[in-house]
Amino acid sequence: MSIDPQPTTSHPTARTTVIYTNSARFGVGQIVATPGALELLQQTGFSAAALCSRHIHGDWGDICEEDRGENEFAITRRLRLMSVYRLVDASRLALTPRDKRGALPTVWVITEADRSVTTLLLPGDY
Repeated sequence: MSIDPQPTTSHPTARTTVIYTNSARFGVGQIVATPGALELLQQTGFSAAALCSRHIHGDWGDICEEDRGENEFAITRRLRLMSVYRLVDASRLALTPRDKRGALPTVWVITEADRSVTTLLLPGDY
């Protein structure tokens, strides 16, 4: 387990502590992927296993704060969970304005509310 202090936006000297752990935060059930998602992962060299690991550990990827809050709420109430991963390196992602990121190669990871299945898919597959 590691601890990563991060500044908050509400007060310049306030800090929030984020704790990373090796424990999965929820069950994923069967893991499946659409053909399009598999093809994009192969083209970009990203790992489906790595994305699933990020998802089950609560790294929701490139989603807005509201959706992060929804995911945190959904964990304990057994609602659907969704992560968005842009399949580019971190520097390219940081240089891309948020309103243009939809054009980047993207895979969604969705775990159903009943935790029976987790799907890797393209946004267009939804």
